[in-house]
Amino acid sequence: MDFIWIIVGIVLILVGIAGAIIPGIPGPIVSFVALLLLQLRENPPFEQDLLVILGLIAAGVTFLDYVVPIWGTKKFGGSKMGVRGSLVGLIVGIIGLPILGIVIGPFGIISILLGPFVGAYIGESMAGKGSTTAMRSAIGSFIGFVAGTLMKLVYSFVISYYFLASLF
Repeated sequence: MDFIWIIVGIVLILVGIAGAIIPGIPGPIVSFVALLLLQLRENPPFEQDLLVILGLIAAGVTFLDYVVPIWGTKKFGGSKMGVRGSLVGLIVGIIGLPILGIVIGPFGIISILLGPFVGAYIGESMAGKGSTTAMRSAIGSFIGFVAGTLMKLVYSFVISYYFLASLF
């Protein structure tokens, strides 16, 4: 039975890493579930305290992934309209992924990257800000989005390390 938990765990680790990049899949949470599956083995490899800490970090990273792009927009001088535009752009980008992915192939992922950027720019423009302020806000949104993605990737790779280390 241990073999089955390990195989399912490996699949979840891979899905978790993909989910760190692809919105809509909670990568850190999926990666963490892979560790929990290893606890079902005959000899559970992890202490309960470690699992609680890693679980709280997974929840924190998932939460921050939604907050950091908004913070980036504000930090670079964005107004409420820029923050709202960034959020709308992210949602439109996520919806656009399957549509553009089917029609244009790998370019669908670009909609996720550009969504918050374009949304923040449009939001600032609608608020009557100049193009310089709108561009700065859009750049902040993009930097926040990239930072959130990197946090999720780092966490997923740390979980992958724990997973693999427990097997050997």
